[in-house]
Amino acid sequence: MEQFIYLLKAAFLGVVEGLTEFLPISSTAHLLILGDWINFDSGDFKVYEIVIQLGSILAVMWIFRYRLWQVIRGTFTGDRTELLFTRNLILAFLPAAVIGLILIKQIAQLLDGKFIIYAFTLVLGGILMLWVERRPDMAKHAPANSESQSAKVQRLEDITWKQALVVGFAQCLAMIPGTSRSGATIIAGMMAGIHRRTATEFSFFLAMPTMLGATVLSMYKYGGELSDSNMLAVVIGFIAAFISALLLVRALLKFISVYSYRPFGWYRIVLGLIVGLWVWSAAA
Repeated sequence: MEQFIYLLKAAFLGVVEGLTEFLPISSTAHLLILGDWINFDSGDFKVYEIVIQLGSILAVMWIFRYRLWQVIRGTFTGDRTELLFTRNLILAFLPAAVIGLILIKQIAQLLDGKFIIYAFTLVLGGILMLWVERRPDMAKHAPANSESQSAKVQRLEDITWKQALVVGFAQCLAMIPGTSRSGATIIAGMMAGIHRRTATEFSFFLAMPTMLGATVLSMYKYGGELSDSNMLAVVIGFIAAFISALLLVRALLKFISVYSYRPFGWYRIVLGLIVGLWVWSAAA
């Protein structure tokens, strides 16, 4: 019975990862907070977290597999449109890759595991999200032919190198616990003049090299800690994350085609306040 509950917890956190990785609400915050609340011990949580994140990124790669193949093929055959898109992905990827290699260890030592940091960044990110969505050019019912709407970049292929760099530097903020990689990149893209859905899709594509690179690096550092005792929990978490992310990404793209990110902004604020109160009560 104890083993069954343990595996159930592993599956639950896998679902949490799949549902939150591509939402602008910080998957890491949810994993650590909920993992602590349900007293989940995988033997080595870091390895478990790495593998289930891989499940999420493989899910989004599967969803965009045809578009991804089009980009790869077009890049190697010299298609100008795909070459420009690949250039933008590289430009957006580089800031986090370079800064991450230099500072991620120091940031982790300083901030990781401090729930009060998660509370602060969740609330701050939620407020910023609400502010961005309240701007006149983000209005849900703004006329399609209005100046603000026509100025929005509607296609991935039309994103400029400057906009890609803005998104790339914003991704560096995700190194701060609780910020949310998808939240930072989507908000930055919208503020830079990219349409909400297009900014979301670009964030998904940017997640592929970013998260795959982080996974390879992390597995190199922590992979040896994966043992037979926690292997089944890791596999179950991976499958749960893959399936839930598969369902979530499709649903999210439909959702933001009609609605805004305001509900997620309010959710972040409420969750951040709850976590803050929890930390305060535990310290009292």
